[in-house]
Amino acid sequence: MIWLWGALAFWAAAWFVNARIAASPVRDTKGARIVVPVLFGITLLVLWEGLVRAFAVSPVILPAPSAVAQTFAASTTILWEDFRQTVIKGAMSGFAIGASAAFVTAILIDRSSFLTRGLLPIGNFVAALPIVGIAPIMVNWFGFDWQSKSAVVVVMVFFPILVNTVQGLREAEAMQRDLMRTYGASYLQTLVKLRLPAAMPFIFNGLKIATTLALIGAIVAEYFGSPTRGMGFRISTGVGSLSIDLVWAEIAVAALAGTVFYGIVAWIEKRVTFWHPSQRR
Repeated sequence: MIWLWGALAFWAAAWFVNARIAASPVRDTKGARIVVPVLFGITLLVLWEGLVRAFAVSPVILPAPSAVAQTFAASTTILWEDFRQTVIKGAMSGFAIGASAAFVTAILIDRSSFLTRGLLPIGNFVAALPIVGIAPIMVNWFGFDWQSKSAVVVVMVFFPILVNTVQGLREAEAMQRDLMRTYGASYLQTLVKLRLPAAMPFIFNGLKIATTLALIGAIVAEYFGSPTRGMGFRISTGVGSLSIDLVWAEIAVAALAGTVFYGIVAWIEKRVTFWHPSQRR
């Protein structure tokens, strides 16, 4: 039980440190915003390790973080190949295609009341379709390689970005649009100089939602057909062969990739929408 008591002691110490930081004047500094979640995450890992070792949990049920770390270090080649297949080829390509198509479609919808009334309701219907129904169809159409996973990602990210972009394009006030017409601005000039800047917070909101959907879609799609590589394929075969430590290593890679992907989009948003009230301090 020494592992359990050690984990609980560490948890108590970390709780005390986090509470002191949260109550101190430095709680809103950049360093504090990094230290608090990092310390909280380390605390969870220590508790996980202590509970697994104290109660002798079978690695088939739940491996210890140290075992997952060892497997991670010993399987970097496999993990990198799976990362390339799932994230770079499947998720990233699908995200780029889906976001570009959604943006162009949003501009067309903005110019056509027919598309506004006809396409958006269909978009809401398609967005509600379960991925387990879409993925087998895409695999049947595009084959077992990354192209089918990219197609699933396109379907998943297209409509969240589309709906947010269309809503954002409507955010410019009527008085502002009237002023642009008074100055003789064309539709393109009004779009570029007024409506798109006003829509940026909504566009980035859709992009941030799509970052998580893209990774989920690519991984789940690999369950329905994949070459002998990819995160979804490795998780599926790892569970079947009881290599649960490798499964958790793949989950860790997916979590890190999703966090970095979301962080990059959020960083770009801060640089683009620095003028928006949500970005001011």
